[in-house]
Amino acid sequence: MTTESGERASDSTGSTDSTGDETGFEASYLDRVADRLEHSYDLDRDRRIREESFELYGHLLIEHRKQFFHPSITYADHGSHEHLFVRHTPSVRRDDLERQVELGHTLAEEWIDPDETHYGTEFTFVLIADEITESARGFVDGFRDRTLIKLGFHGHYEVNLVVVAPDDRDIVESKNADVETVFAPWRDPEPESLFDRFVGRLKP
Repeated sequence: MTTESGERASDSTGSTDSTGDETGFEASYLDRVADRLEHSYDLDRDRRIREESFELYGHLLIEHRKQFFHPSITYADHGSHEHLFVRHTPSVRRDDLERQVELGHTLAEEWIDPDETHYGTEFTFVLIADEITESARGFVDGFRDRTLIKLGFHGHYEVNLVVVAPDDRDIVESKNADVETVFAPWRDPEPESLFDRFVGRLKP
């Protein structure tokens, strides 16, 4: 999907709001996920953004800078952001996933300052469920939603989806989500740093 975007107004990234007590298993799983994320992301617990509550929110900023002979002379400066939203829901339906996609586009309108220094922004939504239904799996598997801003002159943004059922050791993620190693610890006990993975994806 390619759309041309006009000027966008930036907004705050939400406010803190408690979502209530977590079950013992959920808290343990989230703690393990947070341990894997904390070296790459700035993390917040119990974040409310618009009408959605998230048990965990993470933000990663990578600044790219090229220098010309001397560090004081730079060019082609640009930045990339990744926003990660994690919440628990007993079951995941298609309309739950569509609501996350819609939220991602809304946040893109509000949070991105579109100019030549913006390279890309990713909004990745992770839903922790009791099980992964076939409808949820079918929606997420192969899903991709990438939008060019000003035909790419002001970068792009992408919405990613992940559904994970830790009890069943089951996970499905959209094409470019790239967070499986964090949310599926049973597959990779010592995952590569997400920072390194994200930087690697930005290299030509």
